[in-house]
Amino acid sequence: MNARSKPTQDPQHSQSSSLTPSRGRRFASMMYEGVLLFAVTFLAGYLFDTLTQSRHGLVLRGTRQAWLFITIGVYFLICWRRSGQTLPMKAWHIRLQSTSGGSLSWQQMLTRYALMWLIPLAGTALIWAAATLSGWPAFLMFIVVTPFLVFLPTWFTQDGQFLHDRLAGTRLISVRPSKNP
Repeated sequence: MNARSKPTQDPQHSQSSSLTPSRGRRFASMMYEGVLLFAVTFLAGYLFDTLTQSRHGLVLRGTRQAWLFITIGVYFLICWRRSGQTLPMKAWHIRLQSTSGGSLSWQQMLTRYALMWLIPLAGTALIWAAATLSGWPAFLMFIVVTPFLVFLPTWFTQDGQFLHDRLAGTRLISVRPSKNP
């Protein structure tokens, strides 16, 4: 058994593998998640604009951002609670579970959701500051660099897990595809 392996103890998910998904699969799942989240945020924004009768994206900006943060959080929490997987995670055969191998607690899921924003937001702030000082177009750096920042800590841990997973007591595992979908 190598250092990336950890046996699953949840009998409901006996078809899981104990290996950490590759960075490429996790990144592909994140990009797919971004496409899906576009639809979630579009619908949530439409609902917000309808309920508040706002006609411009900057009207009630702080309230809108809080609403979208909560909406995205509810999306993730519902998916993680039901099966430990969002649709992109299912497509890429990745599942979220606790480090003990069991199902996730609400505290773990909320902690993971809050923490998964920290590295990209901190990185965005640093890139924006550097771009402002150097004169480079900051928006290009945000698009190119920010999604990769969350992977930096995975290179410095033995099991290759994300920092927010380690801090929340969760882990991503590979799941074998079902023979009978």
